[in-house]
Amino acid sequence: MIAGWVVVGQVPRDTSYTVANTVAKVLRHYPNLDVQGVEPNDPESVTSTFDVAYKDLGYRSLVANLFIPKEKRVSAAILMIHGGGWRAGSPGLMTPMAERLAESGYLVMVPEYRLSMEALYPAAIGDLKDALQWMRDRSRTMGMHTNRMVVLGCSAGGQLAALLGTTTDVQAIVDIDGVLAFKHPDSQEGSMAAQWLGGTYEEVPELWQEASALTHVSASTPPTLFLASKYPRFLDGRQEYMQVLEEVGTYTAVRVFEDAPHSFWLLSPWFEATVVEVIKFLNDTILEQDN
Repeated sequence: MIAGWVVVGQVPRDTSYTVANTVAKVLRHYPNLDVQGVEPNDPESVTSTFDVAYKDLGYRSLVANLFIPKEKRVSAAILMIHGGGWRAGSPGLMTPMAERLAESGYLVMVPEYRLSMEALYPAAIGDLKDALQWMRDRSRTMGMHTNRMVVLGCSAGGQLAALLGTTTDVQAIVDIDGVLAFKHPDSQEGSMAAQWLGGTYEEVPELWQEASALTHVSASTPPTLFLASKYPRFLDGRQEYMQVLEEVGTYTAVRVFEDAPHSFWLLSPWFEATVVEVIKFLNDTILEQDN
């Protein structure tokens, strides 16, 4: 075993991206701020089911965590995608946010997907498309509408959500600090992106373009919300993306959390505001179908 990653069932996994490590990193830059990691609270109003197999890879299964409101009618279904630089992270990082959204009436699925140490692009996007299909196939039993599908992701998960949402039939996209263009004047993507895409921009420029949501945004792209940290590079390409939607009259919005670090969605005091913004956006867009 090498520090920072382990081998689980012959699959190498980078274990460095955790809430605890994020808190420690942020506190080095915010020594006078009361920064705390947000923990799951297992609300009574939500049925939480963990490690549900959704895809058979032959050598192992991919699993997901499900959060379903007990009493409320399911408003919409959210595929929630964790971050970690396409190399690290796990579905458990998103449990607090998934619980909160499920409490508000949303069915949430948080899948694992193959990371760069196991498989290169486009394996992850294929896994997530299969996760969406898994949800659609079980829509009746889970009480959800297949015409109210949302993709939401954070950091690398935000990039994946935007790419998935611009290339698949969904009704809303939430991108939280996830890049939209790997090669862009504002971008600083380097080794992490190259590890996932199988080479540098100079080596595989077509993949760097293909994996960028900005390449695919069009008049058919659904409403999109961007939530941003203080680092503009994590949402490079956002202005151009939003311009495409604004020109065709599709709702799009951005909220910048001034002075917030990357990974702010895992931390108090930013977690609560993140959830509020997501719920407001979904109320203003996908739930307007009821009116």
